[in-house]
Amino acid sequence: MTDVYAHRGAHLKERENTLGAFHDAVALGVDGVELDVRRTLDGVLVVHHDPSIDSVALAHTLAKDLPAYVPTLEEAMGALSGVTVNVEIKNSKDPNEPVYDETGTFVREVLDFLHGAEVASSVIISCFDLATCARVRDYDIDIRVGWLIWDVEVESALVEAHVLGLDALNPHFSLVTPATQRKASELGLELNAWTVNAPKDIEAMAAIGVASIITDQPAQALSLVARGCD
Repeated sequence: MTDVYAHRGAHLKERENTLGAFHDAVALGVDGVELDVRRTLDGVLVVHHDPSIDSVALAHTLAKDLPAYVPTLEEAMGALSGVTVNVEIKNSKDPNEPVYDETGTFVREVLDFLHGAEVASSVIISCFDLATCARVRDYDIDIRVGWLIWDVEVESALVEAHVLGLDALNPHFSLVTPATQRKASELGLELNAWTVNAPKDIEAMAAIGVASIITDQPAQALSLVARGCD
């Protein structure tokens, strides 16, 4: 059965990527939650999607100076006990990003935390940057890793992910077809589709048989996926 992941938590009532959104998602009974991890100027791992708050980059800000609603990764994982967490490492060469870590330090710090907190087995790491995904796999042979894609050809991406020993490809749902699902299965890879919000798209992804959908409508998705399995 297709799993349902709450995209940045259940954030229709709560601010996204906050402890409130994470608690609400768990209360809904989702299979997992997707969140975004960044690193502050003083090296604290925090959960926030955008690179900046009020035009000030998180990478250039001390953790103590961030708004109270921004949780640490440690706080977020504590709120998400019992569900799988898709930890998206925000590390890319996008010009909108103020920094890019090519040393592997960011990846290493995330992995060290996850193992130290004994939660690595309940996590899948994802990133749009393939080099970051490859570094995660180089550092940790067991942790689940998924390559996020948007403007990449799916068939070739599946082959690259397979060659690198990744566990999943996380494409935008518009890129997913029955053929790509079949190819993923042949290569032993999961497909985790994002961000699937419209009922017809939720039902389509479940019918194709993707491993999970990442959605801003987790309550609706839980109902539709369950109905599709009756």
